[in-house]
This record gives sequence, C-alpha cells and structure tokens, in this order.
Amino acid sequence: MIRVSDVFHHYGLRPVLHDVTFDVAAGQTLAIIGPNGTGKTTLLDLLAGLASPTEGMIAIDGQVRRSTVENELAIRQKTVFLPADSWFPADLTGRDFLLGAGESWGVPVRRLFEHADRLLSVFQMNAIADSAISGYSTGQRKKIGLCSALITEASILLLDEPFSGGLDPAGLTAMKHILKHLTERQDRTVVLTSPVPELVEEVADEVLILNEGTVLKHDTVENIKAEAGVTTLDAALRKLIFPETEAELHDYFSHEVTV
Repeated sequence: MIRVSDVFHHYGLRPVLHDVTFDVAAGQTLAIIGPNGTGKTTLLDLLAGLASPTEGMIAIDGQVRRSTVENELAIRQKTVFLPADSWFPADLTGRDFLLGAGESWGVPVRRLFEHADRLLSVFQMNAIADSAISGYSTGQRKKIGLCSALITEASILLLDEPFSGGLDPAGLTAMKHILKHLTERQDRTVVLTSPVPELVEEVADEVLILNEGTVLKHDTVENIKAEAGVTTLDAALRKLIFPETEAELHDYFSHEVTV
C-alpha cells in the first residue's frame, strides 16, 4: 500500500533522512520510532505529501506522491494526515468540525452524522461537542483531532504522535482499540509515530526504528524483541539505540547521596 524508495531529504545544509527504504502492506500498522530529532516527523510529512523528498520516491497504492495533480488528488482521497499539533478553527464546534472533515472526504451524509455521534461518545466528548473548539482543553483538542481523522473513513491513516498531547486514559484506550479494529477488521493501513514503546507494542504490527535519519531496523515487534533477547520493546530499544543508558543510569544511582 505504501512504498518508500531511497528517500534522502535535507533542510538547508542539514541532511535529515538518508536512503530510507521500506514498504507497508495493506491492513498493517507501522510505528515509526526513534530518538528525538531523528527524522520521524519529517518522514511522516513526506508520506503525507506536505513536501517532496530531495531524492527518492514515495508511492501510495501504486501512485507516486506529488508526481501529477491527478495522482496527488487520488492519493488525498484515500489518505488522511493528522499532525501532532493540529490547527482548528476556533469559532466552530467540535461536531461542526467533524462533519466538515467527513464531508470533505465524501462520506455519505446519513452515515456521517451517525459516525460523528459514535466517535464523540467513545471519546467522551458528548458534553462539549456543540461548544466552540476555542474553549477546549489541550486533551479535548487532541480528541477532536483524532475523531476528525477517523471520520474521514480514509483507507490510509498517517498519525503523528496520536497518543500524546494530553490524551486521557479514556482517549488512549479508545484510540488503541479503534486502531486495532481498523486494521484487523477493515483492512485499513496505519502509519504512526510515538515516543512510547509500550503503546507501540500494543498496536503495531511492524516497527521502523530510525536513528540519525537512517533505518536501523524494520521488522515485527516480536522479531525485534527476540533478536535483542528481551521481553519488551522498550528493553529492545535501549539495547539498539541507547546502549549507554543502562551504564549511565547505574553511574547516576551509584553516586546518589542518601539524605
């Protein structure tokens, strides 16, 4: 469903991504993880078509991103992108925003209204759904953003840190279960970023580990854990990306002053 081939990208004089190549099969959830500043958001921006890679190619369902107007429009009809920090029109209500998003993706009106009600309910947003977004808390804005991506019924979801931004336990639980349902029951494809290995382990079929702009590892969660000889993804990441962390923690605690 998604093909990334030999992508190199830079900002000014600073290379960000180096020869990144990978595929994502239909009906799979791929989690992109790695240290801060390693290119995760840049890669997702390129997948979303916000920019063209300096070199290389990104194709969605066989069509190359930003190659022609026709191809790009076709890709946008089947793809939705939710950035980590989304912009919202302050004067609209949450319900209005959802209905507008669904209408933009061509969701039939009757199904759109019913789906909006279900999303607002599962994310516990009913009480404020008809209030202006300007009065929402950070976590409530995050929820309405997630709902706006889900209501489009797009076959491909590109989500930058969907589990962050003040999302409460109810929102985390809802999002995890919905993502699993979309891929397992509806054959939808999800690419997300997250700094939390425990959440990634619960929802991802495969993990792409970026380090300093290059692909360090792309495999299933179970294979990555097995290769590292550990039982959690967090422990595997420490061995792969931060091998010095254990020694530094040991040194830190060994110099702890007892009060």
